Amino acid sequence: MMDFSGLLLLLVVFTDFWVLGTTRMSSVIRAAAIQGAILAALPLALHPGLSLHMVGLAIGTFAIKALLLPAFLHRAIREASVRREVEPVIGFTASLCIGAVAVALSFAVAQRLPLPEAQTALLVPVALATVIVGLIVLTTRSKALTQVVGYLILENGIYVFGLTQAERVPFLVEIGVLLDVFVGVFIMGIVVFHINREFDSLSSAKLTELKD
Repeated sequence: MMDFSGLLLLLVVFTDFWVLGTTRMSSVIRAAAIQGAILAALPLALHPGLSLHMVGLAIGTFAIKALLLPAFLHRAIREASVRREVEPVIGFTASLCIGAVAVALSFAVAQRLPLPEAQTALLVPVALATVIVGLIVLTTRSKALTQVVGYLILENGIYVFGLTQAERVPFLVEIGVLLDVFVGVFIMGIVVFHINREFDSLSSAKLTELKD
């Protein structure tokens, strides 16, 4: 029977496919927020002892990944009046197919990596799959806001991989990583704002028109 942590990791994969398959910007951000909430619960599921370290990590993750960053992105799409990703480099059906291949490869590769024993066999494959999905979104979507979500998904995969060492990594280092993500998305939001103000569009292709 699958344990609770395994169920959470499968939900992470589900939200990965949700991001790959939807055209609506609000739905993409909602999927990222739900994934953030799932990741907040994951340390507690993997380490049920409820240590101060794990509780603090869960609270910090939930506050940044499930509340602050999604709220920031929702405000950005309201300000920019953009609702859909309409011209991706790779179509949504093709993206879902690539995502499925990425999940399969992640499970195959994870079995061959000389990694420390994880609390659940799904932890490393899901981490690798989420990193790849983040890269797919980051490189195949034309809207800058969707690319920001791709960056978040990619970092979520790194976060999941880091949970294999959660008991060994100092608490301040983990909080520092979360703050780095927040700062990175904040800077991206400023870039998005200036793209929209200068070009009346959120397509990152417009960056090629910037001149001194």
